[in-house]
Order: sequence, then structure tokens, then C-alpha cells
Amino acid sequence: MTKGTTKGTTKGTTKGVAQRPSSNKRPSKNLRQRVEHSCAVLLKRNGAVGPLELIQDLGFLALPHVQHWKQGDPDYNPLQPHIQCGDEKLQKAYRFFAEWIAQQKLEAFEATYASAGRTGAKTLQVSIDGNKETEQFYRTQFRSGNLTDAKRKRLDKKFNKVPDLLVYQMASESSACHECSAELERGDLILLEDSHAICLSCADMAHLEFLPAGSAAMTRRSKKLSPLSAVVMQFNRRRKRYQRVGILVTSAAINAAEEQCEADADLRAERRERGAQRRAEQDVVLVEQMTDLILAEFPSCPLEEAKEIAVHTAERGSGRVGRSAAGRELQLDAIALAVGAHVRHVHTNYDQLLMEGTERQAARQLIQETQTKVMRRWRIEKG
Repeated sequence: MTKGTTKGTTKGTTKGVAQRPSSNKRPSKNLRQRVEHSCAVLLKRNGAVGPLELIQDLGFLALPHVQHWKQGDPDYNPLQPHIQCGDEKLQKAYRFFAEWIAQQKLEAFEATYASAGRTGAKTLQVSIDGNKETEQFYRTQFRSGNLTDAKRKRLDKKFNKVPDLLVYQMASESSACHECSAELERGDLILLEDSHAICLSCADMAHLEFLPAGSAAMTRRSKKLSPLSAVVMQFNRRRKRYQRVGILVTSAAINAAEEQCEADADLRAERRERGAQRRAEQDVVLVEQMTDLILAEFPSCPLEEAKEIAVHTAERGSGRVGRSAAGRELQLDAIALAVGAHVRHVHTNYDQLLMEGTERQAARQLIQETQTKVMRRWRIEKG
């Protein structure tokens, strides 16, 4: 196994990355236990586990950095300098990873990491020097050796999928096309190449039409029918990140997709109704399981508050920690974060401080002692 990594440094604070509270947590697991737990979770969730996914799950690599890398941002390619972990600890994690893989008797297969561009997919680099052995190490995934051929093919397709071409809605007031110098204004769609803005005319995409998000069937069918397509990304100022708002496809593809959707509208409506009922039943079970886990970890937490926390954090579409992969898998760290958030808002004057204009991080520091006392009291078994 290649060990060509160095201690990573970040270029600045990544906005939108939640800071885990240093207190209110039980002593953390040792590194081997953390690695083995992450590997098991990733294998179950994704069908395979690899080095990059592991260090991301361990918190050594920030999700926004990986997203920038996969989008072809030159400031994040290669990715290695953004690994936020010392070399010695990183090598230990990789060694425990290799030992766990050997114990589980998993089989290796190669994944593709690439970004989309006008001229096709571009292979992304992880290591600083581009060492072939190191790159091979990071691209190797491991899956169960007992899979059927059909499942193997599905995983191969999943991990070697050609990425979507991304087009961005201008968030700045004005700019100019890097190729033709045409003026670009806020709201215009642009292609980014090496951090340079390219207008759709220069990108040979001006003939495409925008199909807003909202109908999964229309989006899926239009994209399949269009010889050229791109995903449109818009900056969400509240969440401080780009999010998908639609796609660009040909008008012929949109017309054909509309005809297909009209033909099977009733069937899809029935499926949606069954799906909604199934998801509602799943949510009820999740809330019950979360409530039980909260009371197990915080036995002095009032029952009604435990239920309130579970309902709030598990709300579908909320983006809260209970809807994250860790939350749905009932990981203790995720549950503790949900309880901590509830205590912060309900049992301290945190909200009042924010209303008075106190900066968010400063407000958290001011209420930290009260929050810690409440959570410690809740952890104590009822007498």
C-alpha cells in the first residue's frame, strides 16, 4: 500500500463546515476503532470503501474541498495538500485500513476520479508529485467478494461514472468572458475553466434551454434524450454553497420528455403516493429509534424533550444532522450533536444573544458552560 502523503494545510477557513463542540463528548474512540467503524459504515452505505472516502469520514478531509476538487477547481487539484492530518497519524489510519480490508477478505477494483470539461473528462490528481503508485492507491476501492456479477457491474458503473458538466449562475455583479471578452452580469450562465469564466456562446452551449428542477422524471428523461447537457448550479447565500437548480438540454429533448411524462402521469402518481407512505412509515420508525437512543445516552433527559429532539432533527428535507447519513445510521456523535443543538436553543439564552447582534461563534462560547452543565446532568442515570 502506498504511503506517499504529507501533512496537509488548508488555505483558509471553509465556510459552512460545522464545528464540533469540544466539550459535551465522551472520550473518543482510538484511531483503530474509528477506522474500523468508518470502514464498516462506508462499505454498508456505498457498497465499497476507499482511502479518500475513509479520511473524509474520519474528518481528515473536508467535504467542500473534495467538492471543489471534483468540480475541477485548480486551487484544489492536487487534493493532497488539503488533507488536514499529520503524516504519522495518516499512515497509522492507512495501516489500520489495510489490516481491516485483509480481515474482511474484500476484493479490490479501481475507481475513476475525474472532472467534466468542454473537451471531455479530465483525470483528477491526488498526490502532489503525481506518483503513479500513490494515485493507484487512492483510486483503489474494496468491496465484498461475494457479490453477484450484476452487483459488481453496478458498482463498477457507479465508481467510474463520467461526471456531469457544470454550468454556474453568475453570483458576482459583473465579469467578462475569458475568451471573447463579452460582458457578463449577475445571473448569466457561465462555464468555469481553470477558474476563468467562459460564456455559453464560447462554450458552444448557447443553443441549450434551461429546464428548472422540480420534476425528477422530466429531468431524467430530458437529460437522457439530449446529446449534450449540463447541470446548472446557483449560489445559495444562506447556506454559503452552490446547489443544483436545473439542467441545460436541447429543446427537442424537453419536448420529447414532456410527451413521455404525459403518457405515464397516472402510473407515476400512484408510485409517488406509495413512496410517500413508505417514507412516512420509515420516518416514524426513525424517530422512535432516535428517541430510544437519546434516552439511553441521556437517561435524565425528559421524555417529551427526547421526542421533540428526535422529531426535529429527523425531519425529512430539513438538512439537520438527524437526516445525515450518520444520523440515519444512529451514530452517537450525530445524536449528541442533535441534543446539543436542542439544549443550546431551549436551555440557554443563545437565541437572545443572536437577536442582540452577537456573532454566532462568540454566542456559542458565552453559553458553552450552561450547555455543558445541562448535557452532563442529562447523562446521569435517574436516581
